[in-house]
Amino acid sequence: MISKEMQKLLNDQVQKEFYSAYFYLSMKAWFAEQNLDGFANFFDVQVKEERDHALKFYDYIIHVGGKVELQAIASPPVDFASPLSLFQETLKHEQFVTASIYNIVNLAIQEKDHKTNSFLQWFVTEQAEEEATAEANVNKLKLIGDNTQGLFMLDTELAKRVYTPIVV
Repeated sequence: MISKEMQKLLNDQVQKEFYSAYFYLSMKAWFAEQNLDGFANFFDVQVKEERDHALKFYDYIIHVGGKVELQAIASPPVDFASPLSLFQETLKHEQFVTASIYNIVNLAIQEKDHKTNSFLQWFVTEQAEEEATAEANVNKLKLIGDNTQGLFMLDTELAKRVYTPIVV
């Protein structure tokens, strides 16, 4: 059994992960509207990963005898200034998610909730990867600048990204 405070934070994280999927779905739509199908593919994979993350938290709450309490999901932004600004928002969002997960880890440590702490370590590692990927794309887009050939090269690279389901 987990504490009521831990249950609340885990349920909050379910909402944040589903919001992340919704946020990235909006980004996918924006790129599709720009005819940048590789970028859209990148965010299609992100949508599926974030959905999986939400379900992993959801299943964990049930596994430890907690109560799942689904929350409303806010509307994400739908307009973006550029591919660079969009990836800068992605990086900022991933840093927000990382901070949220660290907050839950801190509570698990404080409460000596070793099973939740162990569960969360997968997410700690995943967030390091998420932030690194977003930052790498920000840096590539900064290098590209206004070069449309570079943009199309990155679009081709991002089209190769493949969704690999996680075990939830």
